[in-house]
Amino acid sequence: MEDGTTDLDLVAVFQANGTSGEMAAMGVSTVLDASGIENFVSGSSQMPNLPYTVMVARDHEERALAVIADAELAGPAAADEAEKAFEAEAAGSL
Repeated sequence: MEDGTTDLDLVAVFQANGTSGEMAAMGVSTVLDASGIENFVSGSSQMPNLPYTVMVARDHEERALAVIADAELAGPAAADEAEKAFEAEAAGSL
């Protein structure tokens, strides 16, 4: 009997290794947060041989992968534009 709890199981949507793995995973986590997708980052800077993994609930997997793909296509220029827009909005509310 299925009770729907498998929709809450965590699935990996991003994984990064190496010296920049933590920063890449945190960047993906931030993009998912901004899209309203709750996520969990696992990894340890004390054990750099292990990857950093970003996970989401199974029922958010498809949307999370689409958001990550869109962010990768948009590239750093889109992130810079979003940051400038946020800063301009914040400055206007002062």
